[in-house]
Amino acid sequence: MSGNRGVVYIGPGKVEVQSIAYPEMIDPAGRRANHGVILRVVSTNICGSDQHMVRGRTTAPPGLVLGHEITGEVIELGSDVVTLRKGDLVSVPFNVACGRCPMCKAQNTGVCLTVNPGRPGGAYGYVDMGGWIGGQAEYVFVPFADFNLLKFPDRDRAMEKIRDLTCLSDILPTGYHGAVTAGVRPGSTVYIAGAGPVGMAAAASARLLGAAVTIVGDVNPVRLAHARAVGFETVDLSLDATLAEQIASLLGEPEVDCAIDCVGFEARGHGHDGSQHEAPATVLNSLMEVTKVAGGIGIPGLYVTDDPGAVDAAAQKGSLSVRLGLGWAKSHSFFTGQTPVMKYNRNLMQAILWDRIDIAKVVNVQVISLDDAPAGYSEFDAGVPKKFVLDPHGLVAKAA
Repeated sequence: MSGNRGVVYIGPGKVEVQSIAYPEMIDPAGRRANHGVILRVVSTNICGSDQHMVRGRTTAPPGLVLGHEITGEVIELGSDVVTLRKGDLVSVPFNVACGRCPMCKAQNTGVCLTVNPGRPGGAYGYVDMGGWIGGQAEYVFVPFADFNLLKFPDRDRAMEKIRDLTCLSDILPTGYHGAVTAGVRPGSTVYIAGAGPVGMAAAASARLLGAAVTIVGDVNPVRLAHARAVGFETVDLSLDATLAEQIASLLGEPEVDCAIDCVGFEARGHGHDGSQHEAPATVLNSLMEVTKVAGGIGIPGLYVTDDPGAVDAAAQKGSLSVRLGLGWAKSHSFFTGQTPVMKYNRNLMQAILWDRIDIAKVVNVQVISLDDAPAGYSEFDAGVPKKFVLDPHGLVAKAA
């Protein structure tokens, strides 16, 4: 049996690369899973959702193997797998989905009804998402492989584009989902809260969908500088001027057609006094203020049901002071929840392969070794404008 190593959550603020078990074709309930495959991980990304756990802001247990953004090579096949072969290069949607339940058949793979006994929806390496082992590792097991995996049509071409294609497992479909559900269309004016990787993926998606103007807001000057460098308008939420005033200075009016929340529950208040107090509803409330009547608000930013590190007892249970009355009065549409990656990933793969979107440049992909994962987590947590991609076997570096 081969060895394996993975990135393990130790406790708040700490991860380690440790020896972990080589994957078996067995599901978290201990049942044989002949519908699955074992992958040699080609690339696996650090996500902002991982950071929530590492900061101690969820009920994640120590010892959890992290990682839900996975691209890999098939090296073992279960006896029931019929559409894949050894050597195939595949993208793994972060949603674990059975392909058989009513939700999967309706393409709502983010809320599969069978892969998590606790609630609808499963994911790799994530708290309360079914116990599936994460993919920030050398090898990983993927169930329901015929349904879940997106095979790249040409291995050599895929490796040439691997820095972009690694974004298909989560970040690009998530940004795209936010843009689609917000109602971005040709000629739209769009505001995106958050200049982190998901915010930048949403901005790239808005551009792909034909937005006339895409504005990205943040308090981090380095991330805002990167957003401007790759072609987007920005607003600095640490300034005296309000968000509406800054939008008006760009558009001539204080509102946009649609907006996207790419921050989530760890949002912080902003203002010229430099205060950075946590205010988990601040983004949602600001989006309602600057979105036109009958506009859409996409919410790919993560909100949780349990947040032990929240600022008050209500927020610890996911209860936020949202101005729903304002959204109701303006006839806003809100769309929340996990992204159903399979709804979008095949078309986005084609957009990457045919040079319609340069997502690696927009999110500033930085490839590092598996051993450098703890440093990557630390640097990402400090707010650098980078998307860290782990390269467990050196295959991404070799392709470059």
